[in-house]
Parts: sequence; structure tokens; C-alpha cells
Amino acid sequence: MAAAAARCAGHGGGGGFLLRRRLLAAAAFLAAFGLGAAAAALGADADDVAAGRGHDHVMLSLEDMFPDSSSSCDAPPREHKHGATSSTTRMTIVHRHGPCSPLAAAHSKPPSHDEILAADQNRAESIQHRVSTTATSRGQPKRSRRQQPSSAPAPAASLSSSTASLPASPGRALGTGNYVVTVGLGTPASRYTVVFDTGSDTTWVQCQPCVVVCYEQREKLFDPARSSTYANVSCAAPACSDLDTRGCSGGHCLYGVQYGDGSYSIGFFAMDTLTLSSYDAVKGFRFGCGERNEGLFGEAAGLLGLGRGKTSLPVQTYDKYGGVFAHCLPARSTGTGYLDFGAGSPAARLTTTPMLVDNGPTFYYVGLTGIRVGGRLLYIPQSVFATAGTIVDSGTVITRLPPAAYSSLRSAFAAAMSARGYKKAPAVSLLDTCYDFAGMSQVAIPTVSLLFQGGARLDVDASGIMYAASASQVCLAFAANEDGGDVGIVGNTQLKTFGVAYDIGKKVVSFSPGAC
Repeated sequence: MAAAAARCAGHGGGGGFLLRRRLLAAAAFLAAFGLGAAAAALGADADDVAAGRGHDHVMLSLEDMFPDSSSSCDAPPREHKHGATSSTTRMTIVHRHGPCSPLAAAHSKPPSHDEILAADQNRAESIQHRVSTTATSRGQPKRSRRQQPSSAPAPAASLSSSTASLPASPGRALGTGNYVVTVGLGTPASRYTVVFDTGSDTTWVQCQPCVVVCYEQREKLFDPARSSTYANVSCAAPACSDLDTRGCSGGHCLYGVQYGDGSYSIGFFAMDTLTLSSYDAVKGFRFGCGERNEGLFGEAAGLLGLGRGKTSLPVQTYDKYGGVFAHCLPARSTGTGYLDFGAGSPAARLTTTPMLVDNGPTFYYVGLTGIRVGGRLLYIPQSVFATAGTIVDSGTVITRLPPAAYSSLRSAFAAAMSARGYKKAPAVSLLDTCYDFAGMSQVAIPTVSLLFQGGARLDVDASGIMYAASASQVCLAFAANEDGGDVGIVGNTQLKTFGVAYDIGKKVVSFSPGAC
């Protein structure tokens, strides 16, 4: 039946519509007799037909990858609760350089592709260093040869002295992802645009007064004096000991966070009301009130930490949302996605994989087991994935794979593209498998699927298979790690249009296609 669907998917609109109806009817028939797996497979075939997706290829629209400068923002989803008594709340995600972003401006120039990919490499190496350091501290073999980045000033010294030296690194772009959300902070609430990051725990924003240095941001700095609900956390409070890096000044707890490029934020660890949507507020939320911040953070006001550590938003709000949140990243920079907190209704075609919490803190580890290209399973020994481990990370742009896995993926993808007669193009930074699509409006590219423990499957959307620098340089959006022991990373390009749900309590990560 699946083969028939693939053969018929190329027929005209009427034929495709009728085929989809027949497949759905057959799925309903099988489900009625308890054959759920077969019914789900037929349902997936029906949706593939509707989307113009075969089992060996998918159509990529170049117009979608290159919206013109006059493109406007698609209508954003409204922030809401899912039901009158539900504790689930929704926020809108936008691309921080797109027309929907509060940070976008007609006169501002977005970073170049070389800058984006260089910052992404900084982030990937920083994550791999943190994973390696954690593994070593837990008595496991060290997995990476990364060198520790230059240290930021200690929290206590940096706030008590205006002459404390800055790090040697000037602070390049913090590769914390392309997507932002808007939150409210304080009473009355002021709105701030922040990067959301599943690879970080501590939420922070820049605050007044700015001591020594603050980077440029679009919105006004948060002023604690204007909030009636603001309070510093005491050094003696248990919450202060939840921080990985902490200090003490005048009895008040200090925090410090540093990133792989030498950028950092230091200030008071504080509490205030965090407003996630017009309908939902978190009282007594603990966050960093940054008074010394160095780096180019894309004019965002700060960062929303969604990791698994004690200071993260999902852990702090566990009693309210059950440790559950989900996001969907839009396919286009002109589109919008969502960030949900709380357990909503189960999504259609949901597949689930275990969250491997014993692998280490903060990150969302999953078990990648295989890769399909053009519908065919690549021969990659299980040990290749097991040795390195894999995380899902909203802030990394390009998916990183063990060298042996990437080599197999690249070879299969290049062979399929060569069979279709596409012209090769020069590499773009770390992306080495590129094609010249100049003059074309639509191209057929091989499907790519990532397979996980428990049977979960991520059939990467067409918008997430390739990265477009220009019409004459469109590249396979995957890259190889330097070493086979470096942790693999499923990045945000490959997660586009998927609902990705994280359930810390049940220790699972779920994927649902076509969610936004």
C-alpha cells in the first residue's frame, strides 16, 4: 500500500485527493479491527500524499527559502490557554531576524551566513566541552579534546569593582539560536524579547543599573526599582545553591553564566513575576538580573532557560505545568510557531522516545539509532551513535553527527542528487554538500529521516533538509563532528514544523509533524 501511495503521489490534484480519501478510509477500517500500527502507517501515507511528499523524495520550494525583503509577517497564533480550566498556556515563537520579530528593523542588517554558521560552530563546541567536562566529573572517559574557553570574571569581584578586567575574548555572536519569544517581567509587567534555549537552565535579562558594561538591546533595560514584586535572593536561601556559578555580595546571591564564545552575564539572582502570556503569570520566578553583560546577543533582552537544571523554567514551574513544554519552529522566517507549557491534547501522529536523563544534566539526551535517506536505511553501526550520544537542542542551527554517520548520509544524499542531475556548488563554511539551483523554482530532494529509540521518527521537513545561502548555494543542512566521541546534536533547522514536546516527569521527548 505504501508503495502504491508513493507511485500515485505525483498524479494531479484530483487524483491525489481521491487517493488520500481512500487511504484514510482504509486506515479507519484497519483501526476498527485493532490494527493500529497498520492504520497509522496508512494515515501517514495519506498525509504524505496531501503534502506532495513521496517516500524517496520531497519537493523543496526555493521561493519559501528566499522570501523577498518586502515580505510581511504571517498572522501569528494568539496566546491562549487550552480550555477554561487548563493550566496549559501558549506563546508565539518568531524568527529573530524575520518581519514578525520585535527585534527586526528596516535599517538593521541581519548577520551573514558565514557569521551564523561560525556562531553555530562556537555553540556546538561549547556544548561538547560541557558534555565532556560533565562526563569526566562523573568518572566517565573524557569524550572531547575541546579547550576551556576564556573565563569570565568571578561574580562577586565583577560587581564589587568597576575596574575588574574583562575577558580576553571580545565576545562574538552568541550562537543561541534563531528564535525568540516575548515575556513580561515585574509588576506592572514590562515586555521583553528573549531567546529561548533548551540548552541553558538559568533565565536572565539585562538590568539597571548597568555596571561596567552592557551590550546593546532593542528594548529598555529591566528596572527592578519599578517592580513592586522584585526581590533579591539571599545567599542563605536554598535557591542560591542551585546555581552552578554563584557568589555573594551584601548578603545577596550573585549568579554568573558564560557561553562558548566568551560572552557572559553576571548579576543578582532575584525573584519576580514572570508573565508568559496575557493569561498566565508565574509568581516568585527566580532569574538573573544581569548588571554586567558582554557579547553580541542580537539585541535580545536576555535568555529563557528551558533545560533540566533546578533553575530552569520547566523545573521551577513543575507543580504548575508538570514539567511539560513543547515548541514548534516555523518553516519560513515570515512565519510563526509556538511555545507551550503544560500537557495539552495528544498531537496527531505523535512518536515518542525516552529522555536519557542518566547521561548528564541540563541537556535533553535521546537515543539516535539510524538515518534513512530516500526511504532507505543507511548502514551505520549502532556503536557510532551510542559512543557519542545525542541531544536535542533548540539553540543549535545545524545538526551535528558523528563523522562516520555524516559520511554515510552525505554519500547517499549526493548519489541521489547526482542521479537527478543537479549541479554541485562550492561549500559554505562547515556545509560541504551544496548545489546550484539558480533559475529553478522547485526541486525534488531525497527525504531524510532520523530514527530514535522506542520507534520515534523525525521525517525532516523539506525546509529542514537543506540550508540556503543563495539560489546558487543550497547545502545539505548537516555537519560532521570533529571527533567520533563528540556528542551529536539535533539542531533547530531539522526541527522546523515539528511539535517537539519535552516531559521531564515521564522522561520522554515526542515529535509530531506538521504542527505549525
